[in-house]
Amino acid sequence: MVSKLFTVDDCPSGLFLNNEWIPGEGEPLRFTNSADGELVDIPPLHTATASDIDKAVSYAQAAFTGEWSTFSGEKRGLLLHKLADLIIEHAEELAYFESRCSGIPISFVRRGIPSMASVFRYYAGWADKYKGDYFPPTDGFYKIVEHEPIGVCAGITAWNASLLFLAWKSAPALATGNTIIIKPSEKSPLGTLAVGYLVSKAGFPPGVLQVVIGEGLTGHLLSSHMKINKVSFTGSTTTGRKIQDAATKSNLKRVTLELGGKSPAVVFDDADMQKTLFWCSFGITGNTGQVCAATSRLFVQETIAEQFVNSLKESFQAIAEGMGGDPLNPATTYGPVIDKLQYDRVSEFIQTAKHDLAPAVGGEVYRGKGYYIPPTIFLNPPEDAKVYREEVFGPVLCIKTFKTEAEAIQLANDTDYGLAGSVYTQDLKRALRVSRAIRGGTIGVNCASVVGPQVPMGGFKLSGVGREMGEYALRHYTEPKSIWISNYSAA
Repeated sequence: MVSKLFTVDDCPSGLFLNNEWIPGEGEPLRFTNSADGELVDIPPLHTATASDIDKAVSYAQAAFTGEWSTFSGEKRGLLLHKLADLIIEHAEELAYFESRCSGIPISFVRRGIPSMASVFRYYAGWADKYKGDYFPPTDGFYKIVEHEPIGVCAGITAWNASLLFLAWKSAPALATGNTIIIKPSEKSPLGTLAVGYLVSKAGFPPGVLQVVIGEGLTGHLLSSHMKINKVSFTGSTTTGRKIQDAATKSNLKRVTLELGGKSPAVVFDDADMQKTLFWCSFGITGNTGQVCAATSRLFVQETIAEQFVNSLKESFQAIAEGMGGDPLNPATTYGPVIDKLQYDRVSEFIQTAKHDLAPAVGGEVYRGKGYYIPPTIFLNPPEDAKVYREEVFGPVLCIKTFKTEAEAIQLANDTDYGLAGSVYTQDLKRALRVSRAIRGGTIGVNCASVVGPQVPMGGFKLSGVGREMGEYALRHYTEPKSIWISNYSAA
């Protein structure tokens, strides 16, 4: 077993099972550097087969009923704190591996590492504090409610923030005494694989947290496995439907789905213009728009629309002028999209929209190497336009104007999604009114795309089922058990 992170010239075997590295038995994965389109020079990693998944589940079951089940909440919390310490200690290496295949600027990934560690610390605090209930015997029975861990869980994560999603899923699962198998996206698994070293270094028993890699078939093997009791998925709504279907058709396992979005940003004419410009720009260009909660529909009050849109166009043009930087250079802040498949998908949205409407800014093809897409704005697209209705998952923003608060709310809610949203105003009463009226799981007031371990993250409508983070997530990893004790004397 390796006792340190692998170097930049090495790579682990494809699977981290039972605190050991083993090669997968499936097909090899190769990775493309999205900054130049060339293959990443690392040995191919082999995907997990059905046999590999069975092994992982067997190890997880043995840990759940064995050594791990004897750990007190306090002891589990200490291990989670140790893992958080190691994450901070190895932040640079984790950021490197996360950036290398994904093309996400290392500067962006670095900012997420402390947040990842904070999630583990938050749930470490819960490990010995998540309690049940007691009811007195007023009816002749003592009633005790206990929260039991579900058992073997699976976490399937997306490539746009793999390390954060790993923490969101594994930390509450482990804090409540479960074991978990993590499958990162096949597009960028290196950062998650590196965490395997930290799990073993932190002292977790074998089988408690394992990592498998693979494409959609591997995710299906997990979500349909009869001995996995819970699956948590972050990704597209299309894949989320498949996972929920597989979970239902297998053993009716518990499911948490954090899915896509078409989130609104509503800008009133009394908003702080400079701060609002920053957040509206960041809300769709951060991580090159590859964010499920990206505010991709912007509604601006008519009285300030011309000035605000012109300023936003200038911001987008400045970002486009800096395209092409190496994602591994700390000075790079705007990277390429993940791969050619995503590049073609986003480009198709743009080209289709251009049949009806010229972009206000952007929309052109980047002529250099790599899968770079300039941030693009479409003004007043038709109500039925694909770019306005569907999740693009790229740096493409649709802008419409409104006159009244009621009209703004109607526009914001005119979507099948409900993950997030933003409201920009200096009127606190209006901010609260509109925030409550928007149908979304997370609403920012004078900010966008903000998450934290204390509060739940998840969506309404097609944006998902259940919640990640906060005390709310603990409920998804435990089963309440009611125990009735008779207080009557024997007849």
